[in-house]
Amino acid sequence: MILNKETAIKTAELLLQIKAIKLEPQQSFTWASGWKSPIYCDNRIILSYPPIRNYIREQFARQIEDLYGKPDVIAGVATGAIGIGMLVAEYMNLPFVYVRPEAKGHGRKNQIEGQLESGQTVVVIEDLISTGNSSLNAIKALEEANVSIKGLLAIFTYGFDIAEENFKKANVELHTLGNYEYLIETALKTNYITTTEAETLKTWRQDPSKWNQ
Repeated sequence: MILNKETAIKTAELLLQIKAIKLEPQQSFTWASGWKSPIYCDNRIILSYPPIRNYIREQFARQIEDLYGKPDVIAGVATGAIGIGMLVAEYMNLPFVYVRPEAKGHGRKNQIEGQLESGQTVVVIEDLISTGNSSLNAIKALEEANVSIKGLLAIFTYGFDIAEENFKKANVELHTLGNYEYLIETALKTNYITTTEAETLKTWRQDPSKWNQ
């Protein structure tokens, strides 16, 4: 769910500006899943641009307080959301933890890094939502630590139906600063892409697993 149209448009403009999101309808990127895609997103690039990372952290903080008040802890999903999650926690003067994809095989064998107490309220920060599986894996680990998950906020989502279904099944609230629809709309209005390229990008979103085979 997009929380604010103005924020969604501004987020799209910024991500395109610094090439955190690349749109190349005439070519294709290959995702780790093997999918061919005309879009590639790496929101970690935000961390290299102080004004933009400050904008993102402040939008997150405002949205968190509007939705949930002030939680006890901010949690980032490793590895993409560790940096931005920590910035949000610092801005809100809150403790921070991050969640690995799986427990370490050595040392204390932690999956959750940082101090977390049973019964605390937690808001989870993610950089990008595709299927939602990695985010929900992190939430599962947090729930096993007996904390209360208020919701998850992400910078950007592709808006795949499977992600919405996965979050609904897990009974987890998902909110994002930006999404695919506003990205394409903004890219078209700013002449980043043509009308024909916009149609190609919309077609990909309908069935990404079979696009450009």
